[in-house]
Amino acid sequence: MRNPHNETLSAQGPQDRPAKPERALPERKCILSARHDGRDTLVRLAVSPDGLVLPDPLARAPGRGAWIGVSRADLEIALGNGKLKGALARAFKGAPLTIPADLADRIEQGLKRATLDRLGIELRAGNLVLGTEKIAQSARSGAIVWLAHASDAKADGVGKLAQAWRVGEMAEGSGMAGIILPLDRAALSVALGRDNVVHLGVTDAGAAERIAGPLDRLMHFIGAAAPEGPPGRDSPGGPTPADAPAAHAANDDLDTKGE
Repeated sequence: MRNPHNETLSAQGPQDRPAKPERALPERKCILSARHDGRDTLVRLAVSPDGLVLPDPLARAPGRGAWIGVSRADLEIALGNGKLKGALARAFKGAPLTIPADLADRIEQGLKRATLDRLGIELRAGNLVLGTEKIAQSARSGAIVWLAHASDAKADGVGKLAQAWRVGEMAEGSGMAGIILPLDRAALSVALGRDNVVHLGVTDAGAAERIAGPLDRLMHFIGAAAPEGPPGRDSPGGPTPADAPAAHAANDDLDTKGE
C-alpha cells in the first residue's frame, strides 16, 4: 500500500526543505578589555602545571585558560603596567602564575607557526595551488576561493593574480586582490617545503575555513587588515550571517575545556 506522506517527501526538492538553523557563533570575553568577540579573533592563554602563562594558538590545550582580544601593542602596555597580571590573577582565582616578559613575542610566533602548519596540512591535502601561472589558470576558471600573497610579493605579481581572480569570480571592478600575509616568502617556502613560495591559492572552502582560525587570530593580534575573500565572504572561512545568534561562554573570561 502506497504511503502518500512518503510520496510527498520524495517529491520535494532541496529547495522545498526547511533550511537548517544557523550555528551560533562562539564568543569569549577578553580579560583585559571586557569585550566579547568571536573566539577565532581572540587568543587563549593557558597555564602550565608549574604556573607559567603560555599562548595556546589553537585554543586546544587542556585545563584552565583565559582569553585576550587586544592587539600586541595594547598587550605590551598591559604587561608593563601590571594590568595583565591583575586580570590573570582574577581569572585564575589567585593561583601562583609566572608571566614571561616575552609573552607578546611568544604569542605572535605561536600564531605564525599555527598558520604555517595549517597551510602545510592543506598543501598535502591538495587544497593549495602554488606558482603564479598555475594560480592564474585556476583563478580564471573560478577554482580559487581565496588568494594570498607573501609580505614581500611584488606589486605586479599581486596585480596579475588579482585580475585573474576577479575574472574567475565575475567580480571585475570590485577591487578584490586577496590578502597580503604577515609572512614573507622565506617563511612560506620553509613551511611548505617548496622554493620561492610567493603566492598561494586555496581551492576548497573547507580548507579556507580551517586556515581562517589561526590566521584571523594572527591578523587581529598584530593589528593587520582582516582577511579578504570572494564576494559575499567576510573571511577565508566564508560568509558570516549577520543575524546569527551569539553564543556567550558560561564563564566569559575563564575556560576549562580549551574550547
